[in-house]
Amino acid sequence: MPILKTARLTDDGKAISLMFENRDILRFHGIWLRDNARDPETISSLNGQKLITLADIPEELFMSEALVKNDTLSITFMPENKTVSYPAGWLLSNCYDQKNEEERVELWASELGDAIPTVEYSAYQKNDEILQNWLSDFCRLGFARLINGPTRPQSLLNVIRRFGYVRETNYGIWFDVRSEVKPVNLAYTGLGLQAHTDNPYRDPVPTLQLLYCLENTVEGGESLLVDGFMAAARLRENSTEAFRLLSSYNTRFAYEGEEGVALRSKRPMIELDPEGKVIAVRFNNRSCAPLVDIPFEEMPAYYDAYRAFGKIIDDPEMAIKFKLEAGECFLVDNTRILHARTEFSGTGKRWLQGCYADKDGLLSRLNALEMKKGEAA
Repeated sequence: MPILKTARLTDDGKAISLMFENRDILRFHGIWLRDNARDPETISSLNGQKLITLADIPEELFMSEALVKNDTLSITFMPENKTVSYPAGWLLSNCYDQKNEEERVELWASELGDAIPTVEYSAYQKNDEILQNWLSDFCRLGFARLINGPTRPQSLLNVIRRFGYVRETNYGIWFDVRSEVKPVNLAYTGLGLQAHTDNPYRDPVPTLQLLYCLENTVEGGESLLVDGFMAAARLRENSTEAFRLLSSYNTRFAYEGEEGVALRSKRPMIELDPEGKVIAVRFNNRSCAPLVDIPFEEMPAYYDAYRAFGKIIDDPEMAIKFKLEAGECFLVDNTRILHARTEFSGTGKRWLQGCYADKDGLLSRLNALEMKKGEAA
């Protein structure tokens, strides 16, 4: 790790420039450093939560002195006359002057082939290092698979409990996916399903979905996965105007398949963050309600964009395909990965169970495992 060499106050003590060995100068503002002070009067040693509000920091704040010793920066803040120390490693990992955040996301298409992150169920349950690697692969690709698990009903709940919490919906804590005489959802038939994200009619949408196979002896019924972020990237490359339309206007989604249930939401089909980065994809033609948020003049072009996006998603070169065997399951990021299945025959049995969860628990578990590994290193 680069060593902190010198510190120089600038802008009348409102900012500071730090020189690290073999690294560019990094700058910090005094108000940011005071707000993020690590002393016990500012932040709790028990839970890491702040003990002060911004109103507790003087508006006329400035830094009167900055010293470097033993790779640690000490700053005196006035008019509080308060001295706070900052380890160099902490400053580097939280620097906002230069963007150096590691990007976990890796876009993919059919060429991903057999490189599907796959782990034995028993190892996943017992080994934290294997769990960490599996979760890390999931964050990178948006999905991951387990094999050789038990074929007992509700085994899927133990997969989620290893890293987080099941999210209960109107479908229950978990739900069966198999053919029904009077299905409340087309997923409960033998029909093939277009690649889609689940439950776009919810707000917030479940960010994780797990599908666990208990039995599969039918002809057909293969699972397909499509990287929605890759599809959005290809749409943007092909037509900036189509990308603009799908990311600028809300799409309406609805579900009213059960007595007493009327779920509705409106969100862009392609959602962006303030920097224009794709952060979510919602694509589910079965649940798409009448589009009423697009101006009259742009409606034909919007449908052209919608059609173009669908063609990219339906392109076989975009998908990976595999057949779930009994005791196998896969987890998908439901804000990124579209899943589908091919049609299957009426002979044999295909019994999957599914449930939803959210990424906050998964990311929390992964972060905790990475921190623990870092402390042990």
